[in-house]
Amino acid sequence: MVQKKLWGGRFREKTDDLLDRFNSSIRFDKRLYAQDIQGSIAHCRMLAKERVLSDREASRIIDALEKMKREIESGELSIDEGSEDIHTFVERALVEKVGETGEKLHTGRSRNDQVSLDMRLYVREAGERIKSLIKEMQRALIRTAEKNFGVIIPGYTHLQRAQPVLLAHHLLAYYEMLKRDRQRFSDNLKRASILPLGSAALAGSSFKLDRKMAAKELGFAGISENSMDAVSDRDFVLEFLFASSVLMMHLSRLSEEVILWSTREFNFVTLPDAFCTGSSIMPQKKNPDLLELVRGKTGRVYGHLMALLTVMKGLPLAYNKDMQEDKEALFDTVDTVEECIAMLTRLLKEIVFNAHQMKKAVNEGHLVATDLADYLVRKGATFRNAHELVGKMVLFAADRNIELSELSIEQMKGFSNLIEDDVKKWLDPVQSVKRRSLYGGTGHSAVKRKLKKAIRELES
Repeated sequence: MVQKKLWGGRFREKTDDLLDRFNSSIRFDKRLYAQDIQGSIAHCRMLAKERVLSDREASRIIDALEKMKREIESGELSIDEGSEDIHTFVERALVEKVGETGEKLHTGRSRNDQVSLDMRLYVREAGERIKSLIKEMQRALIRTAEKNFGVIIPGYTHLQRAQPVLLAHHLLAYYEMLKRDRQRFSDNLKRASILPLGSAALAGSSFKLDRKMAAKELGFAGISENSMDAVSDRDFVLEFLFASSVLMMHLSRLSEEVILWSTREFNFVTLPDAFCTGSSIMPQKKNPDLLELVRGKTGRVYGHLMALLTVMKGLPLAYNKDMQEDKEALFDTVDTVEECIAMLTRLLKEIVFNAHQMKKAVNEGHLVATDLADYLVRKGATFRNAHELVGKMVLFAADRNIELSELSIEQMKGFSNLIEDDVKKWLDPVQSVKRRSLYGGTGHSAVKRKLKKAIRELES
């Protein structure tokens, strides 16, 4: 395809070859071909409605654009990376198909509103895909929680054993995080779903254009209110990168926990061989590389957010070429997030929990100390006094290398005359969990209610 600049009329000299390569975005924005064609079809129909194009011209252009999309997807038509950008390629390919008529399509628009439209369409599609992937991961968490419902695990604060909780409750904490992640993407898509087409370069078009018609054609919720804002901001991309960063943070935290749990020191989980790798020198190794990569790729997504924030922070209105840097950050983030969620979801379906080892851990470390304090409060002590008494009892037991539950009634009564024979049931981790049945707690009945609600939420 003979390359000719869309803007070459004002220039006497050929652009420097190195500048051509430096300036070109086709090597990465070629993935916007479907969005560019979709937006061009909507623009064409709008031009036909306003009689800028005849019905015959519009029909020829639309047929050619639709055929072009099919040819690209089948591999019959290759995107020429000698083009400046995807918009140039699509227009030149169109002209080759329909002749001079194709040159009319750009009437009333600029690459500035065109690329903003393409990016909004891309963000919308990527956001919906990620929301679906998040939903599938939530389902995997629910199934894993149901499968291991009765398993009790130490809950931790400061990475120190704190109180016994249901493993299902622990897993459903990530369900809640992912639910908010889905909400963030949904909120982002509301603001991305605003049509910039008709804003042209920055001042709007002199042609009468039915922007509401184009918005409806493309499934957008509304049209932009200010042409300069429409072409010169990428806050909808930044929001997408932020939502992705928070999501990756949650995936990284889950990965970190499973990495810890899979160590010999914890031995809470067994990772399937299919999701681990080995060592080139140590034959015994079984490494959680998948989880470590998720943890590492989180920093990569954070970097894209910070990079684009930095790009945008000093730009005067309206469009500046700096904004071309939004695409690689967005595309790599989408690829990274989608891959990480898919991999973790598959792992969750295969992971095996060591209930015996978890039970052993629950029974070591005085995890029922708070229950004992609550027992004393029910007997009439103030909580502050009860807290101090139990602290002394823990110290007494620790000095003897035994658990609170192993203290005799006589030994416990030495700390408080409020203690009676019924104290023993307050030192059972299973009963400790069951007592916390209030809404949102780790009690068996509370978690059962939450599982049912979570299933309804995903079905709705």
